[in-house]
Amino acid sequence: MNDDWPEQIDGWELARHDRVEAYRKRLANTVTVTATWDGGLGTGRVEAYVEPAGIGRTLSQSRKDFRDKEAFWTAAYSVVEMAANLPSLSQGQESPAELVLFGDVAGTVEAEPGSAGVPEAELTFTLADGRSVCLRMSDEQAFDLCRRIDRLEDHVWSEEREDAAESLPETDAEVPDTTGIQSSPDTGHDVVVLLETRFGVAEDHLLAHVDWSAVIVVGEPAVSSLIDRTDELTAAIGPRWYPAAVDRPGERWVVLRRAPS
Repeated sequence: MNDDWPEQIDGWELARHDRVEAYRKRLANTVTVTATWDGGLGTGRVEAYVEPAGIGRTLSQSRKDFRDKEAFWTAAYSVVEMAANLPSLSQGQESPAELVLFGDVAGTVEAEPGSAGVPEAELTFTLADGRSVCLRMSDEQAFDLCRRIDRLEDHVWSEEREDAAESLPETDAEVPDTTGIQSSPDTGHDVVVLLETRFGVAEDHLLAHVDWSAVIVVGEPAVSSLIDRTDELTAAIGPRWYPAAVDRPGERWVVLRRAPS
């Protein structure tokens, strides 16, 4: 195999030899992950080892046979995620790469859906020093990020809201009777709260798009329960949101989408 690694694809170095594709990703902690796919046989191998290649010890190795290339890449990214969280394994030698990228974000953060055909998110940050950083997250990571940002909002800006409320003059106003009136959820966070309090769907069954344009319910018995209560669910989240059942390989999801404005 030619060791020139002439191509760069999606953050991986790539070298081709006939029908075999060899991918390599070198991490800042001196762990290298290789992924080899034989397109003719439909087999692949993923391996993580400590540099230098050939004499470093193997840290993780996947099984050799995969159902398809999607399963192969699932294994590859799982190994990368495991290896990236390890401490430096260079036996006293520091990696030339920066372990932490730090800087002030300039302008807005771009948030786009991923390109792999599954719910995921791509966030692009432009730093003040001119560097651009693109982060790809799984749907679970994106949902967790949204929840953590909600917590930040509660703590970071709560004091400002309290100051603004104190500055408003006190006035006597007639309070209308709203007994029996239930409003439709407005934000994705409101939908999550409604699903838990009214339908008993815990956060373990919930995913969300990074922009909260959709909340996704996965896993049983949560999905079957919502499908059985479709009319009640539609009435509870409408008109701002609407539900739909989506068939995925080997399972069904209930997707609650924000209605077009």
